[in-house]
Amino acid sequence: MAKREVDIVVISDVHLGTYGCHAKELLKYLKSIKPKMLILNGDIIDIWQFSKSYWPEAHMKVVRRILKFVTEGIPVYYLTGNHDEMLRKFADFNLGSFKLQNKVVLNIDGKKAWIFHGDVFDVTMQHSKWLAKLGAVGYDTLILINSFTNWLLTAFGREKMSFSQKIKAKFKDAVKFINQFEQTAADLAVEKGYQYVICGHIHHAEIREMQATDSPGNVLYLNSGDWVESLTALEYNNRDWTIFKYDPANFKSDNDEEDKTDTEDLDAKLDVRNLLERFRQETH
Repeated sequence: MAKREVDIVVISDVHLGTYGCHAKELLKYLKSIKPKMLILNGDIIDIWQFSKSYWPEAHMKVVRRILKFVTEGIPVYYLTGNHDEMLRKFADFNLGSFKLQNKVVLNIDGKKAWIFHGDVFDVTMQHSKWLAKLGAVGYDTLILINSFTNWLLTAFGREKMSFSQKIKAKFKDAVKFINQFEQTAADLAVEKGYQYVICGHIHHAEIREMQATDSPGNVLYLNSGDWVESLTALEYNNRDWTIFKYDPANFKSDNDEEDKTDTEDLDAKLDVRNLLERFRQETH
């Protein structure tokens, strides 16, 4: 099947290494596209909850697919988030077309895009990180229970449901937090003179023109959502931004042979030991 050509793809909040991560679906999506640029906007690998006892093959295949983009010379930006904050001390590390940064400003068809994860706006992250980490464990547990519930619902021919989305909808504070997050991002972007501000973190995909609170001017606010519940990405093509929403009906077939080819290509093009050694030298 021919791959879709896309100018820019932005994904965030994949949370590889957790039970809630939909790595198989993300892998199918990544296989279906041919991006000119890939931006990984934080919380790709969940270092907070990482365990050697849980790292499925599908999670490794996602990493392998991203590395394949790098070996093909496609610019890949890895912007750090709170769940992979340990990587922040390695910011500004570059290797070929791979760039590890905390944030980036890109010129996209003459417009400035300010791109970062967004946890800097989260008061819990700034003042009660232990509470945020505890909440992350609780969230992952909720997703695990939700997955089992949906399996049962599907078995009985019932429609799936999202526990966390129902909880967010019922609690006004959750909606208020999302609104404040979006407005804060928009206000700062207008103040800095950017036309786009692109975030992740809140697991809520959005594209919305927003007005600054206390100054004239507006900005296009974008959020890439997540690959835990909403399974969304941002795509920029033909000077237009859209939200991609994964639909299993569009990905009925999977090519295992391509996985083997990917592995062979990486073995041929990428000496992992050399990569790790270069990484060690660059960061000391």
